[in-house]
Amino acid sequence: MYLRHTIRKKDGKVHRYWRLVRSVRVGRRVIQQTVAHLGELDERGRVEGRALARRLIGVPEEAPLFNDDSRHLSAPVRLKGVRIERSRLFGDVYLALALWRGVGLEELCRRLLPVGQERVAWAKMAAVLVTARLCEPSSELHIAEDWYRRTALCDLLQLGEEEVNKDRLYRALDRLLVHKAAVERHLSERCGELFAIENDVLLYDVTSTYFEGQAKANPQAQRGYSRDHRPDCKQVCIALVVTFDGFPLGYEVFAGNTHDSKTLQTIVATMEARHGVLGRIWIADRGMASAENLAWLRETGRRYIIGAPKSELKKFGSELARPDGWRMVQEGVEVKLARHPETDETVILCRSDDRRSKEQAMHDKFSRRIEQALERLSARLARSTKPLNPATVNRQIGRILERNQRAAARFAIKLEPDACPAGFRLRVACEAAFDNWAAISQGAYLLRSNISDWSDRQLWKAYIQLTQAEAAFRIQKDQLNVRPIWHQREERVQAHILVCFLAFVLWKSLEMWQQRAGLGNSPRTILEELARIQSHDVVLPTATHGEIRLRCVAQPDAAQSALLDRLGLNLPKRMRLPDNEPPTLALSA
Repeated sequence: MYLRHTIRKKDGKVHRYWRLVRSVRVGRRVIQQTVAHLGELDERGRVEGRALARRLIGVPEEAPLFNDDSRHLSAPVRLKGVRIERSRLFGDVYLALALWRGVGLEELCRRLLPVGQERVAWAKMAAVLVTARLCEPSSELHIAEDWYRRTALCDLLQLGEEEVNKDRLYRALDRLLVHKAAVERHLSERCGELFAIENDVLLYDVTSTYFEGQAKANPQAQRGYSRDHRPDCKQVCIALVVTFDGFPLGYEVFAGNTHDSKTLQTIVATMEARHGVLGRIWIADRGMASAENLAWLRETGRRYIIGAPKSELKKFGSELARPDGWRMVQEGVEVKLARHPETDETVILCRSDDRRSKEQAMHDKFSRRIEQALERLSARLARSTKPLNPATVNRQIGRILERNQRAAARFAIKLEPDACPAGFRLRVACEAAFDNWAAISQGAYLLRSNISDWSDRQLWKAYIQLTQAEAAFRIQKDQLNVRPIWHQREERVQAHILVCFLAFVLWKSLEMWQQRAGLGNSPRTILEELARIQSHDVVLPTATHGEIRLRCVAQPDAAQSALLDRLGLNLPKRMRLPDNEPPTLALSA
């Protein structure tokens, strides 16, 4: 990556706006893709980034870890023997560890996992697990045998390579899982302090993640509706609760064959017991909108906004058809308030131009497929030279409609007796009722709520924030590799999901840090760029003091310096050698 600037003249003044760009190959072309708009690199962005940096990681200081007591040493060096050894990834793990400490997880783990008779503190092993999941998601075996030795974590944690093995990582998973509830409570309080996050409005959604292997030792591993399109694999369901800004508040794991609606009451009760009840508003999608759940929420006095199944639109066909009462809440989106005839809830009727275009295109596509398949079938009947079995033809018609269910109800198909050799012919008619309803309902959807003091715009905008929960699942699956699950035991699976949850907390913290610093919202880009900053051992053979070994951190380039400056993050230049390694001054043999 590198910096580019654009000059603009405004009100007689010259402004220079900077961008951080990277080269990306698209086919045969190489284009410049903007990673972040840095503005004029003025003080405002720096001040905001540094203020949050101070709250996260404290004021930079000359810690003993980064002071090797060789600042004032002078010695003649034999240039021919100067060499570089032990190159390690530094920038990304340094940032991850700063986030781990900034959100208070290091101190919390020290309290929850006190040092006992073990040789390595469990708090350090927990830091290794979560840092690895954020920087380079992989298995515990890969962490122990490959990733850890390539990073500078052994220097930053003062934990030698030989101390990190898969068995110790597995045991750390077991130790950490016991304290899941305490970790969630801590994160809710700490991140509210850091980012001024309010958790009065909670967004709730459910996803699934699948197993590799039979997972016979895990009773929660069951086959069910797979969001990953892997019905051949067993899975578990993960119910996640995030705040209005998308910050993760907590989660629960359910058996893989659990319907979404069966999770709601458990999650609501668990989260309210952990974080309090007063003023909570629950927002969920239509998978949770069972009559039992809605009645329970109303009877217990909880407020909610929940999407309703599309089939409920038919109850409000007259309201959809009437042109009056609609109000635009966003370009291309209109809403209208109504009352539910059975429960007296507030009903928010919504219609979207983009959604209408999409659904119309889908109906047209499947209608064409059905028409073309029926034309081929009709032609085959006309060419037949012998009587055909009507039951066989009806099964063929059923398969055509099954493959194109979106438009199947539009067609009325009959086999009529005929004098042709086949003995019958196809009679196809289009249902006018289907087309009339499609004209009204395409692009429309329905929300239900018992909140009476919010405007239609507030209700709709709150529901649309569910995309934050969907984005959280997408990040955990695509960026943090929560799937597939290779663990076979129930408690190890639970611990694996907890580590992914904690890594997502660090991811979201970095994303909010970026946004405050004006660096967009792509944490992976920041991590990949800073991963290019390495630490090295510089070995200097001297004429008078033997060999001098200095553990140095590479100087950031211009693009990296711009990122670090915006984030308010200062990297150390040197690190102290651990006690078990050769000292800074090592006499020649």
